[in-house]
Amino acid sequence: MTMRNNLRGIRPWQLALTAAVMALPLIPSAPAVKGIAFVRAARAEDKKLDMSRLVSVGGDITEIVYALGEESRLIARDTTSTYPAAALKLPNVGYMRALSPEGILAMNPTAIIAVEGSGPPEALAVLKNASVPFETVPSQFTRDGIIAKIDRVGALLGVPDKAKALKGKVAADLDAAIADAEKRPEAERKRILFILSAQNGRIMASGTGTAADGIIQLAGAVNAVGAFPGYKPLTDEAIIEAKPDIILMMNRDGAGKKNEDLLAQPAIALTPAGEKKAIIRMDGVYLLGFGPRTAAAVRDLNAAIYGG
Repeated sequence: MTMRNNLRGIRPWQLALTAAVMALPLIPSAPAVKGIAFVRAARAEDKKLDMSRLVSVGGDITEIVYALGEESRLIARDTTSTYPAAALKLPNVGYMRALSPEGILAMNPTAIIAVEGSGPPEALAVLKNASVPFETVPSQFTRDGIIAKIDRVGALLGVPDKAKALKGKVAADLDAAIADAEKRPEAERKRILFILSAQNGRIMASGTGTAADGIIQLAGAVNAVGAFPGYKPLTDEAIIEAKPDIILMMNRDGAGKKNEDLLAQPAIALTPAGEKKAIIRMDGVYLLGFGPRTAAAVRDLNAAIYGG
C-alpha cells in the first residue's frame, strides 16, 4: 500500500514552493567569529533597530517570531510563511525568490528580516539601499543552524532572554529526536530519494547540502543520491542505480505526478520503492523549514520511514 503522511494539516501549494526550495543555499560550515568585542558591538547594533513594523520573509523566520511571542510586530509575510495559521491573516508580499521592493515598501515597514536565499538579487539591492533596515538570517540545514537562527532573530528583535529560553527548549527537543533516530544501526537505514518535482516525466531530485538532505540524515536515513550537490534532474539509469527504498515528496498541488503516475514510470517501477509503492508525502514547510518544529518533523519522518 502506498505510504502517505498527511501530517500537520497539509495545505495545497503552488509551484512557487519548488523554486523556493531549489533556491535554498548550499551552506558550508560557518566561519568562527573572532573577537567578543565584535559580537557585542553587533548585538548592540541589532538592539538599535526599530522592529515595531516588521516584514518577515521565510517560513522559518516567521515561525521563530511567533515562537518568541513577538508576532504583534509583524505587518506582512511572504508566501512560504503559512504557519502558524494566524500568519495567513497577514498581507502577503509574494514568495521569497520573487520579492517586489515596491510591494514590501508600500507596507511602510520599519524593518525587514529575510532568510538567506531570498531574492531576486536586484530586488534585494533595492531593499538594502532603501531607508528601511534589511537584515538577512543565515540558514544551515543542521541542528546548530536552527539554534543559530533563533539566536539571530532574537537579537534582531531585542529579546535575547526569550531567544535563550526558546533555544534551550528547541535544542533539547532536537537532541532527543536526533538521538532516537541515531539508535538505528547503519545497516538497517533506508535509502531515501527526495523528488522535488516530476514534471513531464523529468525527475528533479535532491543531492547533498539541501534541506531535504539535512532532514533525511536527521531522521536516521540515507540520501539515495548523495553524489552531487543541490538539485539535479536524474536520468532513468541514475534512478535505478540509486535503489531508493522510499520516495519522499512534498504534499502539495503542482508537485508533478500523482503517486500512481509516478509509480508507472519505468525507472521508478524498477526500484525497491517502486516495487513496494513506498511514497511518503509531507508538508513542505514543515519538512524542510528547519525551524522550531523540526524536531517534530524528524520524529514524524522517522516514523513514516520505519513505522512506529
